[in-house]
Amino acid sequence: MPADILGSEVLEESESGRRSFRFISGPVFCQLLMADEINRASPRTQSALLQAMQEGRVSVAGQYHPLPKPFHVLATQNPLEQEGTYPLPEAQLDRFLLQIDVGYPDLEAERQMLLATTGVSEGATAPVLSAAELAQAQRLVRRVPVGESVVEAILSLVRAGRPGAGNDTDSQIAWGPGPRASQALMLACRARALLQGRFAPSIDDVVALAPPVLRHRMALTFAARAEGIELGQVIDRLIAPLR
Repeated sequence: MPADILGSEVLEESESGRRSFRFISGPVFCQLLMADEINRASPRTQSALLQAMQEGRVSVAGQYHPLPKPFHVLATQNPLEQEGTYPLPEAQLDRFLLQIDVGYPDLEAERQMLLATTGVSEGATAPVLSAAELAQAQRLVRRVPVGESVVEAILSLVRAGRPGAGNDTDSQIAWGPGPRASQALMLACRARALLQGRFAPSIDDVVALAPPVLRHRMALTFAARAEGIELGQVIDRLIAPLR
């Protein structure tokens, strides 16, 4: 239920006999929220999480409670066993910056995983950034300059993914990415450039990040799915002019 995620108010009685409500915060009050198999949460719980992701606060009994900053949500969905699940609405999917499809690991990665998780030793974790340093890095991303060619590439790519764009994929798209997709792609390209030691993003960043930015913001028509067309194929055709 939403209260299991957000928290709830409890009625307390003091020694003098006076009664009052006290808010007990839920697990959403953290800096990194891991929502495992988020599509198994009820629609009401998903709606409560949507407010937290969008506004950075939750409302309980008419009172607003701000979340810690920075605040991130990392969620998973299992593509198998869809019985008893509730697909996330488009409005909530749009709040996620990227969708990363995780397949089976390669041989070497699985070998390392096998050896690291079946022994007696436990790896120690160490902080990489403080909350203040991460917030400073986020502000730095927004200050990275972007060339006009990259801006035009982002706009043309996102707008081509919408129904009515007049291209060869028009009849295959039921609904396409909105303005938040352009914003997400712009920020992701800036961040990728900084992580690779560059002072400005390029068209290559747009091409590399378009699939994870767009795949959860688009849907195929029934006719396209019946023909065996996959969303990744449609996105690849949209990216092709930029390569």
